[in-house]
Amino acid sequence: MATESTTDFSLDSAAALAADEGGAIEGKSPWLLAWRRLRRNYVALGFLALFVVIVVMCLLAGPYAHHVAGTGPNDNHLGETFTRGGKQVEVVSKGGFTGGTFKAGGIPVGPQLWHAGGKYVFGADTQGRDVAVRLLYGGLNSLKVGIGSALICTLFALVLALIAGYYGGWVDWVIARFFDLIWAFPVLLLAIALGTALSINGFHHFGISIQSGSLWIPTLVISYVLIPYIGRPLRGQILSLREKEFIEAATAQGAGGVRVMFSELLPNIASSVLVFFALIIANNILTEAGLSFLGAGVQPPNPSWGTLIADGQSRIQTAPWLAIIPGIAIVLTVLALNIFGDGLRDALDPRAKVRIEH
Repeated sequence: MATESTTDFSLDSAAALAADEGGAIEGKSPWLLAWRRLRRNYVALGFLALFVVIVVMCLLAGPYAHHVAGTGPNDNHLGETFTRGGKQVEVVSKGGFTGGTFKAGGIPVGPQLWHAGGKYVFGADTQGRDVAVRLLYGGLNSLKVGIGSALICTLFALVLALIAGYYGGWVDWVIARFFDLIWAFPVLLLAIALGTALSINGFHHFGISIQSGSLWIPTLVISYVLIPYIGRPLRGQILSLREKEFIEAATAQGAGGVRVMFSELLPNIASSVLVFFALIIANNILTEAGLSFLGAGVQPPNPSWGTLIADGQSRIQTAPWLAIIPGIAIVLTVLALNIFGDGLRDALDPRAKVRIEH
């Protein structure tokens, strides 16, 4: 009787991977090992696909608004009607007495799905604006702020961590105290203070002019307040790596500081940077939603998922879709990025193992 045996193969080395695939040892890089782990994590890849779908849908906001809904994100349709099933339906009810019964005024039409030919798929808001159109444009703005701030934050944190970790001494002390200074404040409170101050008059210093209401304000604010959350752990890794023999060997061969930082240290922390970047996007989108909800992020009339929830909170009883739909969009986006980020971290972890059954 044949028996099944289960063996754990560590895929930490090129030799183990080559033995498993029956191939040559040469050319099996750590990135290939990571890809092999990641492609077997169907949950992480599934949520990555979900995030890509959300991004593509938001990128199609313009075509959808012009060719399907026939309205822009800030177009007001108070007092107008649309055709549904051959009947004219008010976008926002006028209220008053109808048939001897009082009808509450100002209630926007609910989600129509596709019964109205692509108009008001998710209903309208209290100003008669198409919620579906504003949801896509708001998602586009939220993604711009989230991804843009993640890029800026990761870049600055990486450069500061490399300089602090490699040079040490007073340079490290100054940069570490800078991290500690930002770290000492609660993220959301510091972001609210900076966002509120800059949203009033903008930023006009050092030859830089950013007008109030610009997406650059929440992008730069979020980038600034989250720098230590990436810079501190990266600095710790670099402090450990700089004591290794390969750094001493590179220095003995005449390599300068810049070359050592970007040719020797950076490749060894690249996997950590990649994981931090994936996870910080989700955190930044959530932070932007919180700031916009409180009025310190994306400024009206520009939509974002946070401003859509803020607009809908006063109508949570009569028109709950105004707050629930953008809330669901935030949850799906953040959940997708976090689960993919966890899968990416597991794939890039050199101590991870894949169970193979024979």
